[in-house]
Amino acid sequence: MVSGGDERHLVVSRIRRGTVIDHIPAGRALSVLRILGLTGREGYRIAIVMNVESRRLGRKDIVKIEDVFVDQEMARRIALIAPQATLNVVENYEVVEKRKLQPPEEIVGILRCTNPTCITRKPREPIRSRFRRLPGGKLRYQCVYCGTILEEEDIITQLTGHDHH
Repeated sequence: MVSGGDERHLVVSRIRRGTVIDHIPAGRALSVLRILGLTGREGYRIAIVMNVESRRLGRKDIVKIEDVFVDQEMARRIALIAPQATLNVVENYEVVEKRKLQPPEEIVGILRCTNPTCITRKPREPIRSRFRRLPGGKLRYQCVYCGTILEEEDIITQLTGHDHH
C-alpha cells in the first residue's frame, strides 16, 4: 500500500537537453508518452509527475524527456489530448523555446470516423478523414462528410490505443 504523504514540493531534476511538456490534464501523462511512442525501453531519461497542483488546471501532469524533441505532427497530436499544454524545448538546462499547444481547427487523416457507413471508411474510396473542431469549451470534432461527432474520449482512445475511462 502506497500512502500519499503531505509533501508540498516535489523535486524533479532539471534536464540538460530535451523536452518538458507542462500543463497536461491530470492523469494523461502516460497517454502523452504513448502518442510519442515512448515505452521507457528506448533508454531516454523520462520524468513523469502526475496530479500536482496547478493554478491553471487545478491538477496537472508534467512529462520531461531528455534528448527527445517533439516535431510539429506530434505536437498537434499532443494538443488533442492536452489542449492547454505547454511544450518547452531545453538546451543546456535552459528553456530556449516555449510553445503553447493549440488543438487544430481541422484534422485530416489522423483520426477515423466512428460511423461505419461514412464514406471515409469505405475500402475502395480514397478519401482521407477530415474533422472540424466544434466551438465551445469541450474538445469535440465533427466529420465533414457525415456529421458524426468525436468526443474527447474517442480522440484519446484512437490516438493512444487505450480506453480512457
